[in-house]
Amino acid sequence: MGWVLLIAGLALWVGSHTFKRLHPAQRAAMGDKAKAFVALANVLAIVLMVIGYQQAAFVTVWSPPAFFTHINNLLMLIAVYFFFAGSAGAGIASKIRHPQLTGFKTWAFAHLLVNGDLASILLFGGLLGWAVWQMILINRAEPDWSRPTGKGLVFEIIYGVVALGIYVVIGLAHNYLGVWPFG
Repeated sequence: MGWVLLIAGLALWVGSHTFKRLHPAQRAAMGDKAKAFVALANVLAIVLMVIGYQQAAFVTVWSPPAFFTHINNLLMLIAVYFFFAGSAGAGIASKIRHPQLTGFKTWAFAHLLVNGDLASILLFGGLLGWAVWQMILINRAEPDWSRPTGKGLVFEIIYGVVALGIYVVIGLAHNYLGVWPFG
């Protein structure tokens, strides 16, 4: 049952996030109700993915080397920075067209490095594929992009510190769930 829930959660995540890009007229016709629908679908998708991931049988595909943990940790810090600083238009993140999706892709790739089981490959590989596809859809729909101006060094430092704090909280949450992410 875990595999079914995991795949259903992935399908719901992809469907709810791409509906706007693939069917813009139908999405526009739904008005503000669509936002609530998408939010509910996303929460349900996450719940299904988490439960499915936990229940899926552990099937080893490959065994990652131990030093990949350190690469994962560095990539995770970068992912957190891009995801949160990008939404605020902070310095470095403002130079990238899709900073949040870049952070999401970095997060997924980092997790693929340290998890060699089939459920992880399906979950993180599927989400990485979705993020790449989402970028392609956005770039096709909106080919013109003006690079925003950064907010300056002070904001860069603030968002860097905030990202570091969020990174530590995520690490502690992983520890609470039984996975020590720091090697």
